[in-house]
Amino acid sequence: MAQPATREVSGEPATLPLYVKAALPVLPGVSLLPGIRKTGQALPDLTLTRHDVPIRRDHVTAYAGVCGFRMRDAVPVTYPHVLAFPLHLALMTDADFPFPAIGLVHVENSITQHRAISADEALQVTARAERLRAHPKGQVFDIVTRVHSAGELVWEETSSMLRRGGVSGAADADQGRELALVPPSGPVWRVPGDLGRAYAGVSGDRNPIHLYALTAKALGFPRQIAHGMWSKARCIAALEGRLPEAVRVDVVFKKPVVLPGKVAFGSRRGDHGDYEFSLTSPRSGAPHLLGRGAPA
Repeated sequence: MAQPATREVSGEPATLPLYVKAALPVLPGVSLLPGIRKTGQALPDLTLTRHDVPIRRDHVTAYAGVCGFRMRDAVPVTYPHVLAFPLHLALMTDADFPFPAIGLVHVENSITQHRAISADEALQVTARAERLRAHPKGQVFDIVTRVHSAGELVWEETSSMLRRGGVSGAADADQGRELALVPPSGPVWRVPGDLGRAYAGVSGDRNPIHLYALTAKALGFPRQIAHGMWSKARCIAALEGRLPEAVRVDVVFKKPVVLPGKVAFGSRRGDHGDYEFSLTSPRSGAPHLLGRGAPA
């Protein structure tokens, strides 16, 4: 049995070369070469770690602008995700990772912030993949991220990723969070055609399905689509000041937001300081995102 491995990553991994690496397993012919072919077996028992990850105020400002947050001393709740994303991509392009990174679908995301994170802090970020399980549409696994500051756990995240096809055996009975659809009660947001490129610029997530119609069509979409994590961030920004600093925010991603387009936001307050929220299509009412934020 392979031994658990922890690997330190120095500096910030450049995501563009990792995306080139991610594309190789889906290229005809190239995908069959030794060291590139993906076998679809077990997840590697691998944890990637970055120490002393700095937070740049100019980057936080740019991220807040794209996602609709106000500028504060503390970083937005979703911001540590972009610090961790290079590790996520490095995990999914590791030689022992069983699936091509291109084609994976982000279906759920849960963030727990234990306290506000100051833009002056240096952080330790770790990421690992775990819990590969059957799903009605294929297989799902989690990327689990933890962020520490001076040894204190301040933020954690679980991103559930779907690999379509290759179903083997019965699907896991636990198929995700039950979140309610909230009717639109707030603004309708226009999402421009270049939103995917704008968010890619601040997040490093340059998956081709988000960038241009041509690259999205090559992967089965009618046009480029918005990043799921932009949708989550935009909803949390709309609730800014109403959710506590120590908070858990769960979302399920439904139909993709095709760009350019419009989305309708709805939210309602619960009895215990929690908020349910949704993004839906103003035309059809179909859900794009269902979410809930509650005290941690």
